[in-house]
Amino acid sequence: MRLSNLAALATVLLLASASSSIAQTQFPTPPQKAFGYADFAPQAKIDAEFMAVPEAKLAGEHLKTLTAAPHIAGSKEDHDTAEYVAKKFKEAGLDTEIVEYRVLLNRPKDIKVTATDASGKQLMSGPTPEHVDNDPFQDDPRVTTAFNGSSASADVTGDVVYANYGSPADYKKLDDLHISVKGKIVIVRYGENFRGVKVYVAQQHGALGVIIYSDPADDGYVKGDKYPHGPMRPDSAVQRGAVQYLPIYAGDTTTPGIASTPDLPDSQRTPMDQAGNQPKIPATPLSYKDAAPILENIGGPDSPRDWQGGLPFTYHVGGAGAVTVHLRAIQEYKLWPIWDVIGKIPGTDEKDNWVVAGNHRDAWVYGAVDPNSGTAAMLETVHGIGSLLKSGWKPKRTIVFGSWDAEEYGLIGSTEWVEQHPQELQHAAAYFNMDVGVAGPDFGASSVPALKPFIRDLTHEVPSPKGGSVYDQWKVSQKEGRGRGGRRSSGDSRANASTDEDVNVGDLGSGSDYTPFIQHIGVPSADIGSSGPYGVYHSVFDNYAWFVMNADPTFVYLQQQARVFGLEVLHMADADVLPYDYELYGKEIQSYLAKARDRAKDTGMQNVNFTAAEAAAKRLTQAGAAVKAKQLAPAGDMRPLDEKLRATETALIYEPGLPHRPWFKHLIFDPGEYTGYAAVVIPGVNEGIDADDAVRTNQQMQILATALNHAAEVLESAK
Repeated sequence: MRLSNLAALATVLLLASASSSIAQTQFPTPPQKAFGYADFAPQAKIDAEFMAVPEAKLAGEHLKTLTAAPHIAGSKEDHDTAEYVAKKFKEAGLDTEIVEYRVLLNRPKDIKVTATDASGKQLMSGPTPEHVDNDPFQDDPRVTTAFNGSSASADVTGDVVYANYGSPADYKKLDDLHISVKGKIVIVRYGENFRGVKVYVAQQHGALGVIIYSDPADDGYVKGDKYPHGPMRPDSAVQRGAVQYLPIYAGDTTTPGIASTPDLPDSQRTPMDQAGNQPKIPATPLSYKDAAPILENIGGPDSPRDWQGGLPFTYHVGGAGAVTVHLRAIQEYKLWPIWDVIGKIPGTDEKDNWVVAGNHRDAWVYGAVDPNSGTAAMLETVHGIGSLLKSGWKPKRTIVFGSWDAEEYGLIGSTEWVEQHPQELQHAAAYFNMDVGVAGPDFGASSVPALKPFIRDLTHEVPSPKGGSVYDQWKVSQKEGRGRGGRRSSGDSRANASTDEDVNVGDLGSGSDYTPFIQHIGVPSADIGSSGPYGVYHSVFDNYAWFVMNADPTFVYLQQQARVFGLEVLHMADADVLPYDYELYGKEIQSYLAKARDRAKDTGMQNVNFTAAEAAAKRLTQAGAAVKAKQLAPAGDMRPLDEKLRATETALIYEPGLPHRPWFKHLIFDPGEYTGYAAVVIPGVNEGIDADDAVRTNQQMQILATALNHAAEVLESAK
């Protein structure tokens, strides 16, 4: 949709708000059978009753309320959103509490970037305020200056080097060009890896500081029309975000492994200057409008041609003294309160086995897509489940909904809650995440392999706004090259090794709130989202006006996501036996090992012994196939089998953790040390190969083989 003036925008907003009548939904025919149920017919009836409740109009109203003001973590406006969510939880009949933590956060005190050429002429001074014609939200005085969370506080001046996306491979190319970044300021573009990794690698190479800009080739005019004429990033839009070293550990940087409760003594906190995931150099984000004068004038050799972005000049690598940048990033750090909202529905049978579902609520500015499309959808999920409660339904397993705070600073609210409840979560049946609930019409998901068939199966029941089921449209979008495996899907060649021909469900990396659940304590997890052209990520323009123009004008995809999210919860809460597919899990691990074997061979690594791990993965596959027969026809008391099924995932947790980053304990899925978002599967093994360290690789292979054998033993002992 194209807008040329404020009146047109107002019309769009009015139409979106007034869209109360959606065409009668045609629900797909429910399946006759479902994995984990002896008789699926009663559950299908409950599903239909639930799916009739979530409303597109109400979801849109939630979104409008949640995004009425900027609500960065720890702010009054952030607390207001917590109160709103708590009110909706209580109205639905959930036992609700607002849980406060006290965590270290920074706010920008003085952010300034200036660039001069060799003669002293000023080339730019920023950051330039974000502005487009006729956006109704951009000028709110509560909008925080664009900055990077977790940045060091510093004032530095130096020569500039362009390092593409700032990956280790990019620095290798700079080495080949005899360009050093030591004592210099690095400018890198967003994309390909987590922004914290960009700073992590720059610090390792001796850089003074980092500027991270959004290139139009990645999410600007090269990809489509700029907002307000389309969905892509306008010239002045800045991507905020945390540069915490998330692949080292998540959560409050001062309390790794323990909950940052309000009564925690300061003596138990790690000093900020000793925190292992806290950058030691400053970083700040810029728009491509502000970055362009720097990049156009830095001189030096032509950049490698695959480093060329979308700005209208040849990119060079700099390092020749042609441009000097003064980067002033003065931060104010202190302990701030944050607020998780927790709503519970006690189970009637396996009440200690929690089904947890969550979404974060805080945003760098308004966060219409990220994260409040997910919050709005979750509230309609809760609305639907509340209707079931009022009709007399109660879940077999306890249901817990979490509205997490301070996710944007490093998954803090969810991590602190997980670190506060490790014993209770040892029995949790699953954690279901939704972050960027809706950015467009293309559904996607990521999960542990045991839950991939579960996710696929339930999407057959949910109607798509395009007709047919969500599953039908998911298959079409993947065939046409759209969609993806959840918000933070696998983007690494070692991952995503699907062993069947069905729609692809991605592997879990990091960057959202499933991280502490699966990768720290081993709760089986999944993440869903609905994607589309989305160029305003983490900018002031990710607001209600952009959303109704570009993502979901009538909120029907919010309704769709509420239904999918709800069926995840309902099926996991009420299945006769936990619907984990360990045969598929074993097969995927076998495929990961096969890829790792090929990589070791290709890199010339000798004497790596794959035999024991491959045999153990095969054993797990066979044990999963044997136990599946019992899951397909559950009868009698299935609680002993549930205990074994749940303990199998826990067996893949290695308490000492990964080399160099012990907070991450899962032996199959973790964020890569140098990717951050994308999963590195069997990370101990693959990162040993990356490091060309045969001793480390063999050690990790032995650890993996032991864990896989233990997981197989647990399944084999199931009665």
